[in-house]
Amino acid sequence: MSDKKTAYVTGGSKGIGFGVAKILLENGYNVAISGRKEKDLEEALLQLSDYKDSVAGIVSNVRDYENEEKTVSKIVKHFGKLDIVIANAGLGHFSAVDEMSLEHWNDMIETNLTGAFHTLKASVEELKKSEGYYITISSLAGTNFFANGAGYNASKFGVVGFTQAAMIDLRKYNIKVSTIMPGSVATNFNDHKVTEKDAWKIQPEDIGQLVLDLLNMNARTLPSKIEVRPSKPNS
Repeated sequence: MSDKKTAYVTGGSKGIGFGVAKILLENGYNVAISGRKEKDLEEALLQLSDYKDSVAGIVSNVRDYENEEKTVSKIVKHFGKLDIVIANAGLGHFSAVDEMSLEHWNDMIETNLTGAFHTLKASVEELKKSEGYYITISSLAGTNFFANGAGYNASKFGVVGFTQAAMIDLRKYNIKVSTIMPGSVATNFNDHKVTEKDAWKIQPEDIGQLVLDLLNMNARTLPSKIEVRPSKPNS
């Protein structure tokens, strides 16, 4: 078994998840990334080819608990252990509550909120063994509501509450639990196309650096809920 710590990042083929995975690989971690689409994972692994001995890609849908169970088993079999879990997979649909479809509501709740639970439920016994770290990527939408955001707000408010309660439940096992709540991040979220005009936003690797800072924090200290936003809003 390698002495290197192993991290699992859901939704790790692009956006924030990819940025987190890249920073962790650059800093000597083994990293498994998951996503729903094999093609996206293949493209991500190609971009991370400098770390091919330390990275693995696994097709998994966090909405399916059995998928996550199998994914965790594959990670442990491949790397020997699991130390860090980053529940990042998420999506958004935005419309007025009276116009929102049942499909869009369920899509957000089952992916953003239930998915975070599935990932923790599938990995918690391994985290107990490693006295590891579980981190959710929520959003400032988990504390600030806005028009056309009822479903997304509900899912992200839920992620924040779920993570904070999990923190209390799991600290007796020496498992650290935190949630990161980013504001505007330069990603392809909601089909946005990233351009130079997004330079003012938080970059995915900035969230990766924040995750690294949490992992390097003294064991006696736990930043359990972190709000992060661009230093200067776009004018």
